[in-house]
Amino acid sequence: MHAAPVIRWGIIGCGAVTEVKSGPAYQQTAGFAVDMVMRRDAVKAADYAARHQIARWTTDAQALIEDPAIDAIYIATPPDSHLAYALKVAAAGKICCVEKPMALNTLQCQQMIDAFQAANLPLFVAYYRRSLPRFRQIHQWLQQGRIGPVRHVQWNFSRTLNSADAVGQPNWRTDPALAGGGYFIDLASHGLDLLMYLLGDISAVQGTAVNQQGLYPAEDAVTAHWLFAAQSDGSQATGAGYWNFAAFERRDQVEIIGKLGKICFSVFDEQPLRLITASGEQQLSIANPQHIQQYHAANIAAHLAGDIEHPSLGITAIRATTVMEQILAGYQARSE
Repeated sequence: MHAAPVIRWGIIGCGAVTEVKSGPAYQQTAGFAVDMVMRRDAVKAADYAARHQIARWTTDAQALIEDPAIDAIYIATPPDSHLAYALKVAAAGKICCVEKPMALNTLQCQQMIDAFQAANLPLFVAYYRRSLPRFRQIHQWLQQGRIGPVRHVQWNFSRTLNSADAVGQPNWRTDPALAGGGYFIDLASHGLDLLMYLLGDISAVQGTAVNQQGLYPAEDAVTAHWLFAAQSDGSQATGAGYWNFAAFERRDQVEIIGKLGKICFSVFDEQPLRLITASGEQQLSIANPQHIQQYHAANIAAHLAGDIEHPSLGITAIRATTVMEQILAGYQARSE
């Protein structure tokens, strides 16, 4: 019996997210190898390749995409370039994983989905929380009916002002032209996608966004409320969220409130998972792996082997972009 061939990956944009979170995860996944990286700065590209023991590097993304020795491409650049690179990868007939958020808007996401469907190729998106054991546990509790039909979800997220923003340092994450919005797009996308993994699609949503600090063009305070699609009993859970990126404290707390109890957890912090019902409280501490995309990458390998369907594909990732687009619609209209 012959072993499955190794899938050779190339990385476009070997910046901070690839240093610990993702790059080593791909390198350590059975059946994967990272053979080539691309960065526009030659010195930084060469340094990254040397430190991570990757054989080849380039400053030319097209050369990497067209390289016959590369089977799959991981796009780890800011969102403004996701569409252009993804379309080139699809045209080259190669597997692709793109960082989150998937693209600048829903239209771009759909163009990417269409291109990979036409090429009969998978398009993965790095909403890796869908693959993490801590959130798989919450999903299991919900599927087991431990808190009954869900009535409401509340996510409150705040953090203190970024010191770099306070002095006006350039930051692509707060430039709507590069990111599609501000920190809300960068961070809330993780949680909104996760909630739809846990509870199903958001069928209706409204939001209000403002810029309270005036430090950059993007929104820095957002509120929203939404409705999930019908559950198995026909009822619909409501949801609400609050995000502020210049508050006096860091807070990240989600409550999923059901008929029979509630589940409390953090999207970003490794707080214990709490399951609270009439019979008492259960707490579970489930640590994230050192390379947080480890399970995400392993699930890509399992998908490509035909063993599972990956939990984060283009057809699921587009939904988070659509929801965020609707939440920010009023703010973006006022900013034009």
